[in-house]
Amino acid sequence: MANLHIMRQHSLGLLAARKVGKAWGEQARQDFGMQCSYVQGEQEDLLRFSRSGVSGSLRVRADCFEMEAKLGFLLGAYKEKIEAEVCKNLDALLLSPGNQ
Repeated sequence: MANLHIMRQHSLGLLAARKVGKAWGEQARQDFGMQCSYVQGEQEDLLRFSRSGVSGSLRVRADCFEMEAKLGFLLGAYKEKIEAEVCKNLDALLLSPGNQ
């Protein structure tokens, strides 16, 4: 089993970060068939995601995103590719014009 840990600092504030977190969850749902649940909190939000072979969470904070994921045996062989794709998608959402 392989683990992913990804952190991205930002200066969006919680309300704008929340939009990015929800957009990432929707993208994960559509592109990868993930089942997602999103819970808003006062200081941070928590997006949980899962599908066969992967489960994890994305913590959405006013100043950073923190993702933890566990990859099953088969997906673990593609850890670097999966990590690069997740980083690319999250970075693209952070850089989109509506989030700056």
